[in-house]
Order: sequence, then structure tokens, then C-alpha cells
Amino acid sequence: MDIIEIRQGTLDIVVSMALELWEDNTYEGLKKEYVRILHSKNETVFLSKIEDSFVGFIHVSVRHDYVEGTSTSPVGYVEGIYVNPNFRGKKVARELVNKGEQWAASKGCKEMASDIEQDNAVSYEFHRNIGFKEVNRLICFVKGID
Repeated sequence: MDIIEIRQGTLDIVVSMALELWEDNTYEGLKKEYVRILHSKNETVFLSKIEDSFVGFIHVSVRHDYVEGTSTSPVGYVEGIYVNPNFRGKKVARELVNKGEQWAASKGCKEMASDIEQDNAVSYEFHRNIGFKEVNRLICFVKGID
């Protein structure tokens, strides 16, 4: 397994996988976001490649604002992680997180944080199995105003 950092030539691959993770987005919207990340000092994406196929990615950032449950700043943050279903359970996600942690440490981070949707049991178990601990549960509200 090889892990490479995003570059111009891998943008379309990342966007295609990201659409699997965030189905409510558009190709154009996600591509614009990943082009921005290409030029960011505080965000990056790593892709996992097995043989000739890209099978997963992790989007990591450095957050300087308060991150729930942390005691340091800045904090590395898993903004998103995806592994093709055919390659799950083969330590792809674990290796991607390890790479993200190395990158965050190189940016001065001492902690790595993440979040998931409350009903995502698979992601919850994954996070717990690789050493993340749950620090809080949050319910968000929104109300239109006239």
C-alpha cells in the first residue's frame, strides 16, 4: 500500500471518492474545495493506493480554534475519511489516519480529533478501535427566522 499526498493529477480521483462519502454534494462543489486544499498550509488530503487502484483518502486539517475535548492548540483534525467498501477491514483507514497524524505532528499538533454523525456505528467502532475516545455528544439545532 502506498500513501500519497493530493496533487493536481489526483483531484478527480479524490472528488469521486468524496462523492461516495458526502452524497449530498456536487462534483463541481467538491472539486472547488479540493483545489483550495491543494494550496492550503493547514489542510491536506492523503490517498491510499493498492497496486494500480486508489482505494481511500483522508482529509486532515490543523484547527487553531477550540476543539471539543482537547487541551492543546493547534489540533490535528480528521475532516473526512473514506475507504472503498471492497478494501475495508484491511487496515487502509488505519494507515491513512497514521499518515494524517504524522502530518499533524509536523505542524506542531499534540492531539488528533475527529467527529462522526451520531448514528454512524461503523465509524464509531473504527474510531474506538484505533485509539480515539469519545469526549462528548452534541445535538445541533437550527430555526428559520422571518
